[in-house]
Amino acid sequence: MKPRIKAPREDAAANGAPEVEDITLSEQIYRQLRRDIMQGAFAPGQSLRLELLKQRYGGSFSPIREALNRLRSERMVLTTTSRGFRIAPLSVEEMRDACETRILIDCDALRRSLANADDAWEARVVGAFHALALAAKRADDAPVPDEDSEDVLEARHQDFHQALIGACRSPWLLDLSAQLYAQTERYRRPARSRALAYGPERNVDDEHRLLLDAAISRDAERAAALLAEHYRRTAQVIERILAASGEQAKT
Repeated sequence: MKPRIKAPREDAAANGAPEVEDITLSEQIYRQLRRDIMQGAFAPGQSLRLELLKQRYGGSFSPIREALNRLRSERMVLTTTSRGFRIAPLSVEEMRDACETRILIDCDALRRSLANADDAWEARVVGAFHALALAAKRADDAPVPDEDSEDVLEARHQDFHQALIGACRSPWLLDLSAQLYAQTERYRRPARSRALAYGPERNVDDEHRLLLDAAISRDAERAAALLAEHYRRTAQVIERILAASGEQAKT
């Protein structure tokens, strides 16, 4: 039987005390390794030796392999010819593909969501936007970059985008959207931390606000157009940063 570990849930109880959930050791390693990949702790293309991961995260090889196989299914890591693993390289072409595919999935899901939207949906979206705005302000006001505040900001960002499409009534669309979000997150987080943030020519908070206004007005076509533009603007920033850093895959 796999050992189970008590871990704090992201949604703390109302009294401020964190709730706990049972997670397997493999799940714990998966979360820690995924977080490290997102934050750039491993270089693109870097080999992931099991012994190194065992020293870093604990546990035996079995739960580590289980976590790696989950990350492989998410395209965060790749298998090698020697049955090992390595971090997936960064690629402008892959990033563009993920962005355009995400536009197809999320814009369709958004149109469906607005067609089904009710008061509960609107309350969730407005609340998610407010939480995102607060997290963005705290991250921007921090004197030095803080990993915890960046994690909270990323979680609130995902909550907002999930809330927008949350009434689409399609588990498949929601699952595909989450997978594509993870792919673009891998590119966005290092871009934000290099902080050129997104440059003075772009106000991401305003983009989210305009998207919120169109959504709660139930203007499906305008909301979908704003969402597509929002994603493509981010892709353009990421492409510039990859080109400047020389980090894209040489394939």
